Amino acid sequence: MAARKKKKLPLLEEIEIIDAGSEGKAVARKDNMVVFVPFAAPGDICDVQVTRKRKSYYEGRVLAYHKKSEIRTAPQCQHFGLCGGCKWQHIQYQKQLEFKQKQVTDNFTRIGKLEIPEIYPIIASEEQYYYRNKLEFTFSNRKWLTDNNVDRNDEDRMKGLGFHLPGMFDKILDIEECLLQDKLSNKIRNAIRDYTIKQGYSYYDVYSWEGIMRNIIFRNTTLNEWMVIVVFNEDNQPLILELLYFIKETFPEITSLMYVINKKRNPDISDLEIRWFAGQEFILEEMEDLKFKIGPKSFFQTNSHQALKLYQVAREFADFKGHENVYDLYTGTGTIANFIARNVSKVSGIEYVADAIKDARENSKINDIENTSFFAGDIIDVLHDDFVKENGMPDVIITDPPRAGMHEKAIKKMMELTPDKIVYISCNPATQARDIALMTDKYTLRKIQTVDMFPQTQHVENVALLVIR
Repeated sequence: MAARKKKKLPLLEEIEIIDAGSEGKAVARKDNMVVFVPFAAPGDICDVQVTRKRKSYYEGRVLAYHKKSEIRTAPQCQHFGLCGGCKWQHIQYQKQLEFKQKQVTDNFTRIGKLEIPEIYPIIASEEQYYYRNKLEFTFSNRKWLTDNNVDRNDEDRMKGLGFHLPGMFDKILDIEECLLQDKLSNKIRNAIRDYTIKQGYSYYDVYSWEGIMRNIIFRNTTLNEWMVIVVFNEDNQPLILELLYFIKETFPEITSLMYVINKKRNPDISDLEIRWFAGQEFILEEMEDLKFKIGPKSFFQTNSHQALKLYQVAREFADFKGHENVYDLYTGTGTIANFIARNVSKVSGIEYVADAIKDARENSKINDIENTSFFAGDIIDVLHDDFVKENGMPDVIITDPPRAGMHEKAIKKMMELTPDKIVYISCNPATQARDIALMTDKYTLRKIQTVDMFPQTQHVENVALLVIR
């Protein structure tokens, strides 16, 4: 039986890009089909080759431009177009802000079906590059080749340290310069790559699960403190110590140098022992007059300057008078809880990650804050009658869940407590709108403030205030 002939996908000629869409892709329309196109910009007129066809949409790539949009600007990163991050570098920053504001409005009106108040203008980031305080890179023996002359049998030339290419779990784009974190990150990463290749260290192979070099994590703070965590796939102490001594001696700027052995088939290190090598076992961040310890597993917002503005918005929305009893749900390392503690009577923080709760308590201790309590466990399990009896009914609830939003049962528990105000912080306005729609029987949506935490990307942070009816 003859093989079924694959149907040729269409070429869409001279179509206009009309909007910025999800996942950083631009949007066009053709014959009642939505067309998603990466690296295009609203206002472009171009030929698009369809690469994937679904029932109601196409995915495609630009083959040629007939007219380029006036909102375009020159991308600053040499890896733009290949790297999966910073997909909006080619769009003027002011326009990025407008698209993000529109994204929030669309999510609240279309997904949440919400009647929304006037949305405050988005808070822009002063730093459009070099704003991240955490980055993770991957070692791989399967580098994406940008030079066709490279011999694929040359093991050293096939080694790369960088980011996964979009949709390719086995290919790494070797990063020479990333513009997301302070330039010291690039110097350390490139030095480690050059040293390990020169010394013959093996790089990780995702198919055989072999190779000693696996990942490296950089964290830094506004106090210019640096943490470097090297992830090894093998507990080969001579090689590990040789590399760590090289890093320590070459970069005295590093405040905390650690390593971890990860022999699992996934890169998650949250359940593994982090081993101290040199310097401190933490780095310090500062917000207003508060200091926060950040350990190797601590969660902290990845844009420190904008995180401060985000927390200031949350505090302003809550409009504390000093007497309030506050529940801080998904408290993480207690950053928000400690940030507002001096403005209220009491804060109870709840977080399902036990290690984060230890950090939260430590952050209260180093700031001489005595009116916080922290509890480890799932929101649904912790918020029982005895907990409320012991900690009191909340006047205000602050909730900052992960991207997936809140579980419906957690929303129900929260509603049963009938706080006067709910301040909902979210990195995903779509799930935030969905959750708030479940609260509108008892609460009125009063204020919305969008904060740009992630310039050059489609991602955005959003704060909403709900007041009891």
